[in-house]
Amino acid sequence: MAASPFASLPANVRKIIEQAEGDGVAFRARTSHIHRTWAGTYTSLPELYIQPESVAEVEKAINLARRCRRRIATTGCGHSPSDITCTSSWLINLDNFNKVELIDRQSYVVVMQSGIRIYQLSQMLQPFGLNLPSLGSINEQSIAGAISTGTHGSSLRHGLVSESVLELKITLADGHTRKCNALKDPDLFRAALLSLGAIGIITEVTLKVVPAFAMSWDQTIDTDARIFEQWERNLWTQSEFVRVWWFPYMRRAVVWKADRVEAAALKSGQVKLRDPPVSYYDNWLGYVVYHNLLAISRWVPRILPWVEWFVFGMQYGFRNGDRTRISGVQPSEKAFLLNCLYSQFVNEWAIPLHRGPEVLQRLASWLHNLKPGDPGYVEHGIPYSSEGLYVHSPVEVRVSDSTVKTSAEGENRPFLDPTCKDGPTLYLNAIMYRPYHRDPPDEATERYFQGFEYLMREMGGKPHWAKSFTVSQRELSEWYGEDFTQWRKVRDSYDPEGMFVGPWHRRYLLGGVRPGVTPEATAGEVERLELEEVGFVSEPAGDGGLRVYGRQNSIASI
Repeated sequence: MAASPFASLPANVRKIIEQAEGDGVAFRARTSHIHRTWAGTYTSLPELYIQPESVAEVEKAINLARRCRRRIATTGCGHSPSDITCTSSWLINLDNFNKVELIDRQSYVVVMQSGIRIYQLSQMLQPFGLNLPSLGSINEQSIAGAISTGTHGSSLRHGLVSESVLELKITLADGHTRKCNALKDPDLFRAALLSLGAIGIITEVTLKVVPAFAMSWDQTIDTDARIFEQWERNLWTQSEFVRVWWFPYMRRAVVWKADRVEAAALKSGQVKLRDPPVSYYDNWLGYVVYHNLLAISRWVPRILPWVEWFVFGMQYGFRNGDRTRISGVQPSEKAFLLNCLYSQFVNEWAIPLHRGPEVLQRLASWLHNLKPGDPGYVEHGIPYSSEGLYVHSPVEVRVSDSTVKTSAEGENRPFLDPTCKDGPTLYLNAIMYRPYHRDPPDEATERYFQGFEYLMREMGGKPHWAKSFTVSQRELSEWYGEDFTQWRKVRDSYDPEGMFVGPWHRRYLLGGVRPGVTPEATAGEVERLELEEVGFVSEPAGDGGLRVYGRQNSIASI
């Protein structure tokens, strides 16, 4: 007789799973899976790794978890560098739940299973002459993951990716799947549009798409002073899509801008697709050189200003202005994409657009440790020393405007949307690479992000949910106000036992855990939910990053 695939599970858990085997619904689960974030920042060892292929299988997994008193986490590509997808309990991955169920070319409505990756969706839409209206910088995310974490592109004519969502189906902790939209269960809809995996499992997404289009784009590099001069004039309105990469040591910035080219113009030959020119340095050579220079900088951090000058001078040019211009015409799903290069910590915040020049000049003054009378000096006001601190480049600068297509009145703005409610939003994304999966030395990341977050708080900012940040639940509650209260109300009503609650959610959303204090130290101070996973205890992973361990709440018993 073959050994049970669940032999390593506790006997009571194994018995419940085996008793359900005759119900005609598959339970595609296995043990001994190692879960890693894309950046290798966190690793966890889930008790079970489950890959359902139907709604019935998702419902069965949730019902079994409830009977076995287990927490459920959900993951796609694991692109967030945080521990939000980590668990020692049950981990559901929807990569095999990825079919497109309906494409209506007349209404531009598409219905899909929630595990489909964005690049797969683009491939499925291409034969029908359709595509998504805006994308972020990567297309590896599942559509559910992109929605649930507040993914955005860079355009003042668009907000979050979720603004295109017309309807969701979500399987809740009671094992039932529920439909919601702006008219039916609008509170559940607004909570699920940015759920952070804490409400249920999104199983179906109905999207409004657009006719496929290409993008005619160009980019230049110039001094940041020139960029600041254009900021209020036309920097962000000169094209539909604009994004900037800022280099703090060189005090230069790359501006990339793009406009639509409709399919008819391509079909007639009026406009032809063309990739930008690529030099010998733009391929594997540049990748390897930069990676190894970052690795060397772990021992000699003071070379980083020179590394920035050399690497990005080679990539974008050492001169400024129109002489550095390159351009291309590419399908939108290709033009949007950005190579994320290496393992990294990223810390991104949303602030009012008009504060951009001020915050970048203050950040530069702090990083350069400028004094009154020095060229470029402004009073930075950051109460932390930057002495001996060297950081990585660039800072990614993007924009959106969620007020264009969503609103609380229209019941389609997520409760936890971090963007401004009354106008355009600026996103600033600070990065610290982990060359060969090794952290920068001397707490450089922590020091950089501490100063960066100080400025972001002063600007009235909010952190991007999927990135690294150090804020308290109390701060988030104050910043979001009634929207935070409403999100908690929906979450608590649909998952009262905390089946979808892990240490990340307790830390930032539910409260009761103080930064830097172990979960054991606060065990008696926090009223835990019955199925909540408690933790994390961490230790260095052999291949870099941290391996984290949680445990089921002790009051959860079968």
